Amino acid sequence: MGFIEKLQSTFKVNSSRELAIPMENYMKNHFPFFGIKTEKRRTLLKSVWQSHQEEVKQQTREIAMELFSQQERELHYCAIEILIKNLKSNYQLSDINLIEKLLTTNSWWDSVDTISKYLLGSYLNAFPNETEKVIQRFSNSDNMWLNRAAILFQLGYKQKTNSEILFRECHKHADSREFFIQKAIGWALREYSKYNPLGVKAFVKHANLKPLSNKEALRNIS
Repeated sequence: MGFIEKLQSTFKVNSSRELAIPMENYMKNHFPFFGIKTEKRRTLLKSVWQSHQEEVKQQTREIAMELFSQQERELHYCAIEILIKNLKSNYQLSDINLIEKLLTTNSWWDSVDTISKYLLGSYLNAFPNETEKVIQRFSNSDNMWLNRAAILFQLGYKQKTNSEILFRECHKHADSREFFIQKAIGWALREYSKYNPLGVKAFVKHANLKPLSNKEALRNIS
């Protein structure tokens, strides 16, 4: 039995409809769940992964996309976790196509946020010269989730955040009526305020952000 088949069968054996229902409700019933909590899911994934190490190593990208095409949300989480671990320090220039596909497939805030921070952010760290081209393309897209990714990709950059790009993206989408864009703007600015509170405060003062973005951005600034 291959990795994906083994993982699916393992999850089915450990599924719980009782736990799945509140998980599905929390995600607005966009996806079915096996009903496996995070810690247990990761333990099960680790066990199956260890018995198929070579297969996963050789077919990381293909396996991730196949998992992401499945219905159950836990399999999508596994796909992302496999990519985060196996692509670290091993990105290829063409991986932006994979990342974009993940961002626009079975899209919801939970997957998009993790992909934005840990995959898109890491990819652009590996290929910094691609940053402007990629972020402009995502930012100009009609796909809201790509817009959100363009705002959030620097979440892990901390003090190395490019404030010019961050402020530009927040200002560009400041008029958006989308909750997930307004929330992303506030979140990205709030995180950056940990390292540059005065810069964020000055930006917010003149940016004319939506109330939600404004509130979230200044949450940690006295």
